[in-house]
Order: sequence, then structure tokens, then C-alpha cells
Amino acid sequence: MARAPERPLVTTNFAELGVPTNLDQVLAAHGITVPTPIQAATLPDSLAGKDLLGRGRTGSGKTYAFALPVAARLAAKGGRAAPRKPRALILAPTRELVSQIDAALRPLADATGLRTHTVFGGVGQGPQVAALKRGVDVLIACPGRLEDLINQGHCDLGAIEITVLDEADHMADLGFLPAVRRLLGQTPRGGQRMLFSATLDNAIDVLVKRFLEHPVVHEADSAQSPVSQMDHHVLHVSRELRMAVLVDLASAPGRTVIFTRTKHGAKALARQLNKTGVPAVDLHGNLSQGARTRNLDAFHSGAATTLVATDIAARGIHVDDVAVVVHADPPAEHKAYLHRSGRTARAGAAGTVVTLMTDDQVRDVRALTRAAGVKPTTTKLADVKHPVLKELAPGERTLPGGLMTASSTQPAGRSQGNRGGGGGGGNRSRKPSGQRGGSGAGAGAGAKRSGAPKSGGNGSGRSGGSGGGNGGGSRRRTGSGGGHSASSFSSGRR
Repeated sequence: MARAPERPLVTTNFAELGVPTNLDQVLAAHGITVPTPIQAATLPDSLAGKDLLGRGRTGSGKTYAFALPVAARLAAKGGRAAPRKPRALILAPTRELVSQIDAALRPLADATGLRTHTVFGGVGQGPQVAALKRGVDVLIACPGRLEDLINQGHCDLGAIEITVLDEADHMADLGFLPAVRRLLGQTPRGGQRMLFSATLDNAIDVLVKRFLEHPVVHEADSAQSPVSQMDHHVLHVSRELRMAVLVDLASAPGRTVIFTRTKHGAKALARQLNKTGVPAVDLHGNLSQGARTRNLDAFHSGAATTLVATDIAARGIHVDDVAVVVHADPPAEHKAYLHRSGRTARAGAAGTVVTLMTDDQVRDVRALTRAAGVKPTTTKLADVKHPVLKELAPGERTLPGGLMTASSTQPAGRSQGNRGGGGGGGNRSRKPSGQRGGSGAGAGAGAKRSGAPKSGGNGSGRSGGSGGGNGGGSRRRTGSGGGHSASSFSSGRR
């Protein structure tokens, strides 16, 4: 592998890196004018068609680092995709990341006359099969569903010109490498292959040695660089105090992401927060694709100000202006800590990371932060009146009323489509990303919402996923109810 000397960060625009004018104009229309370090480092080589290994932390701009060369090179070559034979393949580990990549790539594809489509499980395969039959230039896929479609004869990778593997280390963590190897083995040798990852380890080296030819390597930032933009804090609390601390942090202005170790824990905590009046949604593997999309849309739009998630959301999910990340359950290893924490302090912004620690977790948390290269400030709390909470999450606390999450077992109101949300108990003072929160009548995922922007994107083309949106025939519902009582989020149940 040829480790490229990193270029001085003097580039001020994409045109200087070789990005075609029409694609540069698309970026500018979305307010993207200055390349990030990973983009500045990799684009000259990727646009030239070289195999490439790029390491950049979560939130560093890796999506455009590969989306731009994919669109530019396919457009320059011309031609159309044959039925069932895509021209470019982008593999990603989760449905949410696949949808996010597609949202970022689609404006570029529209400008160059390319067709994109997504392939992942949890939804019917009919539309995916139909799109492949019509011809797809850029296929963005999760490995499992793509293998299924190939085995059924609906897709053939024999015409792939460019292959991208995004979040390669997360693929390894999730056990996808055997499927990835089988898929890459079906792509023609001699095509361009790009691999992007937040960390480079032995599992990634196996893929690089087998599938990349004379790759250039770019490491645009340190593996632990996320910590430089974040304030890290550990709150030493009793088990009885944890829920009150979480409610306090989540009721401050701004978006909050809270991580739990288990799917049961995420669902239970979201219900508990809603019960106390914090509008929250959950994200974990037990949700259907429709529920995951609706919950993410609610968080993007501001209908929900808190997202409670397992590690499924630790990678690749882009949400602007997350003020605080809370590890309600400390993760098992330091890589998960860094990737979870990367939900805040994105694109150069500042952020705060809080880890809750009980007496029996002291040794584990110290080992975790040491391995992550973090030196947190530790504070022991006796109650929620401690001034450190206002320092970590400044602003007036508000409890406007909870939502019914998409995973709730009992609907807040009868509906014929997606479940409606719990109501808002008055005007919401938190306005993330310039959007208004719930006001008066319900602001739940999938519910009709008064005075709120439609969900499904933030105008940058980088979020919104695969649809969802508001409406769906749900009835509006007022009141401040929401969640049901639930067992402790950190009970450790799997």
C-alpha cells in the first residue's frame, strides 16, 4: 500500500480538487463549499480512479469523499446500466446509513443523469427487484439483502466499475465480512475499489490485501480525534438517581442522544422519558424499518428532542446540532465509546459527552476512557440540583409532553396508519436547527403536526433516509401523556 503524504489543508473549494463544475454547483446549492480534511485528502486520487483506503472519523465527511468520484467517473464514462447489472456498488452496514448515503448521492446523480437505488432488509423486495430490472447505475446496499437478490437472480455484479465499502470496521464488528468478501469477489478485477473506515485494524487489512490493488492510504485525522472537539464528563451516580439525571439532561434545550446497551433498555427508557414529559423516540434492531424511519424523521424534524438508541445508531447516522450525547449504559469497548460520542461535535462543532457511572462500574469506566484516550471530568452527584448539570446542558428545563414511540405496544389514539404521537403540553421552547418543536396538539412520529415542518430531511440532502414523513392517517391527540411505566433501562436484559 502506498501511504500518500497528506496535502496541506490549503484547498478552499472543490473545483481545485478536480470536482466537475456541475457537481460543485450541486454542493454549493446545499451550502457545502469547503472540503473537509478527508475530502481534501482523498478526492484527487479517487477522481483519478485509484484504489483507495481512507480513514476518517464519524462525521468527517466520508460520504461525499466517495459519492463525488462515483458520480463524476460514471458520468464521464457515459452509458446506461443494463437490467440487473449496476455500474457502481456502495456497501454499508445499516439500513439507516444506506438511506443516508442515497440522500446525499441523489442530487449528484440527478445532475449527471444517473439512477440510484437502495437495497436493504426489513422491507418488501418488490420495489428493489423492479428498480434493478429497469437498470440502476449506483446501487447502495446492505450485504444481506443484496446477497439474497443475487441468489434469486435479480442482480449481477459482473458490470461493476466502482465499488465502495463504507464503515468497513463496523461491517467487521457486525460480522458482515464473510458476506462482504463474497460480494467483492463477484465484482470484476480492475475496477476501482474504495474502502472507508473510522479505524484501520487487522480485519480491514484482510480486505485491503485481497481486493485493493496498489491502494493509496489517507488518514485525514487521528483515530481518536473526535475527543478534541468534545467535553467529556463522567457523572458518578447511584442507580436510583440515574433516571432523574437523564430527565434533567434531556429536558434542556437542544437535541440529545442517549445510548443504552440493549434493545429492551432503549425501548424502556424512551417510554420512561415520554412518561415524564420529554418527547423521545427509540432506535434499535427490534423496530420494523417503517418504525425506524418514522422515529428518525421525528428526531430530525424536532418533534422528538431525544433519541434513545443502541449501538445501531453509533455509526453513520447524521443529525445536525446534537448538543449532548449520554452513555446511560457505558459501552463494552472503547471503539463503541468513540463512535457513539461522534453523534455530537460533528463537522467541527463543539459537543458534550456524558457517561453515567455507578459504584460497580468505576473500574470498567476508567479502563474504557483510558483506552479511548479520554481524560474526563468526574463529578459525584447526590441529587439533580448539582450545578454541573446546568453546565453540561445549559438552559431552562421544559417538559412539554411525551410522545408515543413507534415501538409502543398501545397506541396513543386509534389510527388507520402510523401511530400518532402523544400531545404537546404547551409551546416547546427548544428549537433545534431553527425548527419549531411540538406546539399544542400532538407532535408524534407519524402524527399530523400543527405548525411544524415536514420531516424527511434537513435541506442538505444528507438526511431524511428513505421516507416516512408525517401523516399516514393518524389522528392528532392532545394532552401530556405518552409513555407507559417500564422496567429499568439498565437492567442488563438482552
